[in-house]
Amino acid sequence: MTEPGSQNPPSPQTPVRLDEVDRKILSLLQRDASLSLDQIAERVGASKTPVWNRIRKLREAGVIRRQVAILDPEALGLEACFFVLIRTSEHDRDWAARFLKALRDRPEVIEAHRLAGDIDYILKVQVRNARAYDRFYQSLIAEVKIHNVTALLSMEEIKSSSALPIPEGEIHG
Repeated sequence: MTEPGSQNPPSPQTPVRLDEVDRKILSLLQRDASLSLDQIAERVGASKTPVWNRIRKLREAGVIRRQVAILDPEALGLEACFFVLIRTSEHDRDWAARFLKALRDRPEVIEAHRLAGDIDYILKVQVRNARAYDRFYQSLIAEVKIHNVTALLSMEEIKSSSALPIPEGEIHG
């Protein structure tokens, strides 16, 4: 699920061939999207215009979705991260629409995934503390019928990255 306002229409899945320069550009942008065009060009060993054209083509192909600032949750006082496992006995279209709207309307839900297996959904919820999580939980179950909810508090973040591995060769953008 993508964030509200960031939903791009599905790309037509046209193959995009990445060469070494494209992979370097993508790697640099994943680490720091605030780099200037001059800095990127210097680091990949190319001039500005060809680098700009490559970035534009990667955007148009849907390889680069958007550029964002990654904030520190603790600096914002959001010290509790819960992984919420949801099982539902409802699987009709109306329930799914209400559930997805409920998730999209709650900024504390920073990730949501529909799963295969015994659990239907997993949410990543970032809040101030356990009381804030309970308010989130109470409002969610008041809005949408949920069969079972299990909340797991993250004690320590071991690894967090928004950087994806960049495959060699042809990819589908």
